[in-house]
Amino acid sequence: MILKVAGVGILVSAASQILTKSGRDEQAMLVTVAGIIVVLIMLVQEIDELFSLVRSVFNF
Repeated sequence: MILKVAGVGILVSAASQILTKSGRDEQAMLVTVAGIIVVLIMLVQEIDELFSLVRSVFNF
């Protein structure tokens, strides 16, 4: 999971830097926001799996 988040971060950072250097600041911001959303979705899925596991362990 940590490697996935780091991979997304590296890709978003590189894309954002390229877009910023070429003068497309608005698109760079959108790429950054999209990267944050993707990481948050990944984290929410993992947290959901964790809560499901806790529920099954304690029989809720």
